[in-house]
Amino acid sequence: MTFDIARVRERYPALAEGFAHFDAAAGSLVAVGSSDAISAVTRGAVANKTMAFAPGRRAYGIVEEARAAVADLVGGASAGVVFGPSATALTYLVARTLGDTLRPGDEIVVSRLDHDANVRPWVQVAGRVGATVRWAEVDTDTGVLATEQYKELVSERTRLVALTAASNAIGARPDVAAIAAIAHAAGALTYVDGVHATPHAPIDVAALGADFYVTSAYKWSGPHIAACIASPDRWAAMAPDKLIPSPDEVPDRFEFGTLSFELLAGVTGAVDHLASLAVPLAASGTRRSRLIDSMAAVQAYEMELFAALVDGLKAIDGVQICPAPADRCPTIAFRLAGQHPSKTADLLGEEGICVYSGDNYAYEYFTAAGLRDSGGAVRAGIYHYTTRDEVDRLLDAVMRCR
Repeated sequence: MTFDIARVRERYPALAEGFAHFDAAAGSLVAVGSSDAISAVTRGAVANKTMAFAPGRRAYGIVEEARAAVADLVGGASAGVVFGPSATALTYLVARTLGDTLRPGDEIVVSRLDHDANVRPWVQVAGRVGATVRWAEVDTDTGVLATEQYKELVSERTRLVALTAASNAIGARPDVAAIAAIAHAAGALTYVDGVHATPHAPIDVAALGADFYVTSAYKWSGPHIAACIASPDRWAAMAPDKLIPSPDEVPDRFEFGTLSFELLAGVTGAVDHLASLAVPLAASGTRRSRLIDSMAAVQAYEMELFAALVDGLKAIDGVQICPAPADRCPTIAFRLAGQHPSKTADLLGEEGICVYSGDNYAYEYFTAAGLRDSGGAVRAGIYHYTTRDEVDRLLDAVMRCR
């Protein structure tokens, strides 16, 4: 399988505006297949869900198609896909619901590598019920979240281990499968934040050992909506607060109010887009198999560009790079000596180069690294519509920012 960047970029009309986007970690551009699907729903006769008439039945179809698409993307079961407005909201939902089963003396393990959305909900629910929070530390000299520490952190009192599949700050990818095996051996559940990992490589929730896996469609060319994936049996064992008349079935009972049918259509459109990135396109095979091929091609393409970006930044005097291990997503955090990260981002923005600065909600990581109070870092990431010319454009602009 190969990757045709010109063909891929044609699917992103927003690229015609001329900005160089290194900001996909905060939200990617929307692929035309997703935006067209959203538009089609808003122009067509789609009612709220009912079996009484055709527009209502179409709503059912849109929801089920979106569940199937997300299940194909991550290797889960469509009946175990729960939609919500954001990964943060879904994590709070699961934390509150599981919190009803926690007792004083129970333990939750969180990590300092994670986005705060996979830290604070667990810390807060533990505080409410009297459970103990145990912290997995990241080595800020290497960016490694060591697996071995979990053998000491996880015990028979551990009820849940929350960890990221990839750091949104520095791209580091912990050994989720090995950590999950430690958790499961002790009878604990795992909650895996896949928001940053999903856009950059093939995902298999079973292979990861994720009891819950959360992902956001707007990080992989879709609209602002998220999904949490677990086995239907896992959801069935949980009882969220809900309205009396709302559905009791799984997964519907975890989705509050009427879903956005147009955004769900956009989710399916985005997954279909991801499934078609590798060339030549497979003449047959399931969407899941096409996704695996395409996302493997994406990973190879992105990491080749990322190597050029990392090497280029290392060659610039005054660039200070936040360390990360070799196993990572194509995301880097850096600072220019003597310059506040927000100033660097502003200067790059004036040249049409989109990057973010600050802690990017990786609160614990930047606190541990001693960088949060001084502005965090500039974050730049490769996405599958990035070109080598854009990498060179960024490097040239960083040179001028010094």
